[in-house]
Amino acid sequence: MAEKKDLNTLYEFDSAVRNELDGGLLCGTDEAGRGPLAGDVFAAAVILKEGVMIEGINDSKKLTEKKRNALYDEITEKAEAYCIARATVEEIEDINILNAAMLAMRRAVEGLSEKPSLVIADGNKCPDIPETDVRCVVKGDANSASIAAASVLAKVARDRYMEDMAAKYPEYHFEKHKGYGTKLHYQMIDENGPSDIHRMSFLKKYYDKKRSGE
Repeated sequence: MAEKKDLNTLYEFDSAVRNELDGGLLCGTDEAGRGPLAGDVFAAAVILKEGVMIEGINDSKKLTEKKRNALYDEITEKAEAYCIARATVEEIEDINILNAAMLAMRRAVEGLSEKPSLVIADGNKCPDIPETDVRCVVKGDANSASIAAASVLAKVARDRYMEDMAAKYPEYHFEKHKGYGTKLHYQMIDENGPSDIHRMSFLKKYYDKKRSGE
């Protein structure tokens, strides 16, 4: 029964926000991939209409891979509109990861087939989206159905991208760690050096420690 209660709470949150919009469209957005040492950062934007319920929706980090994949198909089928976007490794290095994540969220929102009246974004920093009202929701992926849906789409899309990168760079085993700083990943970096998709700014401290003998 706990999952059902949580599900209702997620949709009640969105309903309360929609009541402020006088029939306007509510969009949730979230990113995936701020922490990894390699790969692009992804974001998704999702518009769910009032009354559309997707059982089991939650913060993507709390779901199994199998459940996320099943929800991905259901969300993309039932959403009024959705868009998945990214910011590249080059953009991450150029403008830093936080700004790149905000850029990916902006691209996702701007790529929607319908313009939302309000965007609610996960976290305490909002993307700057011209001519769009944006509101931050701390722990939004655990409180809002729309943000949770975006969380799932972004996470699944990024995981699939990293599996594609694993085929391109098999020596790093990206399919196992998705670019995060696991023991295996650092071991593969030590053996092979960084690849074209590694975020060198993320590896700077690691290399500095190795050079200093720590």
